[in-house]
Amino acid sequence: MPPTNNESTPLYKMNPCDRFTDRATDYAKSRPSYPLEAIATILEGLGDPAQLIAADIGAGTGISSRLLAAAGVRVIAIEPNEGMREAATPHPLINFQAGTAEQTHLPDSSVDLVTCFQAFHWFDPTPTLEEFHRILKPGGRLALVWNNRDRRDEFTAAYSQLVRVASNSHPAESRTLSLDATLLSPYFSHLRQSDFPYRQELDLSGLIGRADSTSYLPRTGVARDRLISNLQELYQTRADRSGVCLVYSTSVYLADNQKSV
Repeated sequence: MPPTNNESTPLYKMNPCDRFTDRATDYAKSRPSYPLEAIATILEGLGDPAQLIAADIGAGTGISSRLLAAAGVRVIAIEPNEGMREAATPHPLINFQAGTAEQTHLPDSSVDLVTCFQAFHWFDPTPTLEEFHRILKPGGRLALVWNNRDRRDEFTAAYSQLVRVASNSHPAESRTLSLDATLLSPYFSHLRQSDFPYRQELDLSGLIGRADSTSYLPRTGVARDRLISNLQELYQTRADRSGVCLVYSTSVYLADNQKSV
């Protein structure tokens, strides 16, 4: 049996900037979106969306950036991986830029909102939160968002078990510790949480693409072949006329940028 992943190794030391290079196409096609209620909660109380500038950090192929832009927000999508940026669908309100969470290259106090969708757990939290504090306007907002697979759903639980086995229980499957730094940070206050249900309908190709978009699942070899076989069997036993459905609980964490520290 192969060794399990070393859970003591921080995710930000696991090559987060390059690990999605060969996943960009699957990411763009098969990753879930986010519920519109989550976007509305993030923007609530910030004023006219057309007057807002958001920095979407770890923007990937722009799934979350496009949702913000659809609401009228001007978005600076910061993504270190060139392949992910190139796979993004353009939008007139989105400007993709190279950068990392720790070094966004944005000016001081230049954005009203910083968002991280399905990404914060890959960042080095201490310098990241300092950088977010720097680029946010005083009183600006930080939003951390995750689509968490809802294992109360039978199919989603079965898919999650296949992911767990194929990834050797990769530590990214458990992201709750990512919030500890935010809770303890002197830069942000008033951390609050909202949760929203979300469903992703998939055909067999989409289900395999969803797995292939996950950076810590095997891309080649016997383990990959076994995973695909298991996904095919799971699909064939659970699919109805519309395919299958992965069920998520979308967690939104909001915090306010401290005016001075």
